[in-house]
Amino acid sequence: MVEAALRSGAASRRAVFEVFARQLPGGRRYGVVAGTGRVLDALEAFRFGDDELAFLRDNEVVDEPTLDFLAGYRFGGDVRGYPEGECYFPGSPIMTVEGTFAEAVLLETVILSILNHDCAIATAASRMVHAAGNRPIIEMGSRRTHEKAAVAAARAAYLCGFASTSNLMAGRVYGVPTAGTAAHAFTLLHDSEEQAFQAQIDSLGAGTTLLVDTYDVARAVRTAVELAGPSLGAVRLDSGDLCEVAREVRAQLDALGAHKTRIIVTSDLDEYAIAALASAPVDGYGVGTSLVTGSGVPTAALVYKLVAREDADGIMRPVAKRSVGKPSRGGLKQAFRSLDATGTAVAELVTVSGEPPADARPLQVPLVGDGEIVGRESLQAARDRHRAAVAELPVTAHQLSRGDAALPTVFD
Repeated sequence: MVEAALRSGAASRRAVFEVFARQLPGGRRYGVVAGTGRVLDALEAFRFGDDELAFLRDNEVVDEPTLDFLAGYRFGGDVRGYPEGECYFPGSPIMTVEGTFAEAVLLETVILSILNHDCAIATAASRMVHAAGNRPIIEMGSRRTHEKAAVAAARAAYLCGFASTSNLMAGRVYGVPTAGTAAHAFTLLHDSEEQAFQAQIDSLGAGTTLLVDTYDVARAVRTAVELAGPSLGAVRLDSGDLCEVAREVRAQLDALGAHKTRIIVTSDLDEYAIAALASAPVDGYGVGTSLVTGSGVPTAALVYKLVAREDADGIMRPVAKRSVGKPSRGGLKQAFRSLDATGTAVAELVTVSGEPPADARPLQVPLVGDGEIVGRESLQAARDRHRAAVAELPVTAHQLSRGDAALPTVFD
């Protein structure tokens, strides 16, 4: 495509691409923007080195003029978009990429691969955090996804309110707090459960979390308190009827004087299971598989479409698909969120006029200007933004049953 555009002379025309979702998959009521920071890192490093060029040449993928273009490729355009942690809805212009056609079209796959993954994980994480209320969640999904996706998933989960991750690489690269517990294998390794618990306490102190369901839960809880004393940090439950077992364990801990010992539950939890445990005496959750797979929605269904391009006279013209079931809306857009007098969001306003509506806040921010990154921010800033963005949504946005998007998208 780039080769053909270079030959026709259209490759240098200014073009505007837009990232958006036609609908929210999985009956979601809102989506969460995540991955923007990773997109900026990827864009900054997007180059064609000698090895890549040799592969393209040896396999006759493109001709020599195209190879020359790729050898000197540097994105020199502009990018605007919703900042990380912001919520989005069908038609929201999550990211706008403007540059020459050739330089902008090359970014489609890298942008979509990052945003589709991270937005899906973040949306699932946000629902889980809301279901958990004030109880913390540990991200524990690294063994259930690609090794690099695991790091990105931990980042997206923390952005949306998870307390920590078991992925140490996410801690090293992104500063996500790390936490974890022992596995059943640690208990099975030792000659007795008592020996296993004592070894863990000797190494990590009485504040550690002991896994108590390898054999008999009641016996394990009793042994744990006998060894660690009432200052035992926590016990973890990973099987059975978690609600019922948690009640029994809480009663046993209290009877043994371990009133401050917390109960952490794991075992294939998702937002629905977490919500079902709301009345149980649980102090925290560990979530793995459901988080890293988007809780059944592993992609955000985002697309990257050309919405405006320069004509032969140098005038920018809106363009749009008219395909059945897959239409797009032409024009360079701006987006605003309309709020009522109480500060509750009531609509997503998308306009090509650029005129900010009354009682609305702008949603897009500069990310790249003339090829230079201008929109980097800390992960904590995105985390704080998400907390505020979710708080302004109507109450119905947080319902876990399937339904329409929480806010209507109004196009001007």
